[in-house]
Amino acid sequence: CRLFQCTDVPTHSLNFWDSVYKIPKIFSSTGAWGVIRFLDSLSPLATVNILFFVFVDIVFWILAVLQQSTWLIDPYWTIIPVLIAHFYRSHPHAQSSARGDICLVLVYIWASRLTHNYFRREKWQFGEKEDWRFTNYRKSMGWAWIPASFFMCYVSQQVMLVGLTLPFYAVHFFPKSSPPPLGALDLLASTLCLTGIGIAFVSDNQLHKFVERNQNLVKSGKERKKVLNTGLWRFSRHPNHFGEALWWIGLGIFSKASGGPWWTAVGWSFNHACDWTVTLQLIEDRMLNANYRAVAYRDYQRRTSLLVPLPPFTPSEM
Repeated sequence: CRLFQCTDVPTHSLNFWDSVYKIPKIFSSTGAWGVIRFLDSLSPLATVNILFFVFVDIVFWILAVLQQSTWLIDPYWTIIPVLIAHFYRSHPHAQSSARGDICLVLVYIWASRLTHNYFRREKWQFGEKEDWRFTNYRKSMGWAWIPASFFMCYVSQQVMLVGLTLPFYAVHFFPKSSPPPLGALDLLASTLCLTGIGIAFVSDNQLHKFVERNQNLVKSGKERKKVLNTGLWRFSRHPNHFGEALWWIGLGIFSKASGGPWWTAVGWSFNHACDWTVTLQLIEDRMLNANYRAVAYRDYQRRTSLLVPLPPFTPSEM
C-alpha cells in the first residue's frame, strides 16, 4: 500500500524507515532511474520526508560538523517551505486549483519577507555566524554536541517543516475528487496569513531600527536604550513570533477549506509548542542575563504580554 495515506496514520513511522533502508539497495541495483521510480511509487508526503531526511538532515548535518557551524538552518528555513509547496504542486497526481495558487503566492510573500529579514539581521554576510542558541549548546555540551545536533538541529526541523507545510499537501491531494470551491474559510485563512506576515514585518522592522540605533549610541559613547517597548513591542514582548504563529495557523485553515484530514490542519502545533515553551524562554533568559538591562526587562515583563498583543498591564492588574 502507499505510504502516508490518511487511513494509515499509525504506521507512518515504520513505513518511512523501511523506505529509507531500501534506497541504497535500489540505487546499487538499478541506478538513479530506479530510485526515481521507487520514490514515484510512494505517496508525495513520504517522498518529501525521504528527500528531506537524506538531503537536509544528513547532508546538512555533515556540513555542520565539517564547518563547526549550523548556520545553514536559518536560510534553509525560509526556502524549504517554498520548495515543498512547489513539489506538491508539480506532482503528477496533484490537483490544480485557485486555492493552490493562492497558497503558493502567500508562501512566496512569507519567504521573501523572512529571507530579507534574516540577511539584513546578519548584515548581508553569508554564513558568518550560527544561531546563538546552538552556539551555546556547542560550548556547553562539548563533543556530545556532534551526535546530539543531528536530532536537535535537523531531525526536529524536519518534523517542524514537514508539519508546517502539510496544508500544501492537503490543498493538492484532498479530496480525491474535485476540490471544493473557494469560500469563507479561504477568506479567513488568507486574512490570517497576510495579517501574520504584516505583524512580523512591522515588528522585525521596529526591532532592526532599535538595534541599529543602539549600535550608533554605543559608537558615539552614549548610553544605549535598555528595552524596546514602543510600537508593537508595547503590546507584546515577542510580536514577531506572534505574527509567524498567525501565518502558520492561517495556512492550516486552508487544509480544512480544501477538505483535507484534520491532521493536515494542525501540523503547526509541534513547531508552535517548541517555540512557546523553549525558544521564547531562551530569549527571555538571554535578555535577563545582560546585567545592563535586567531590571528594566523585568519591569517590561510585568507590564507586557509574552506573545499575544494586549494593552499594557497596569499595577492594579499585575
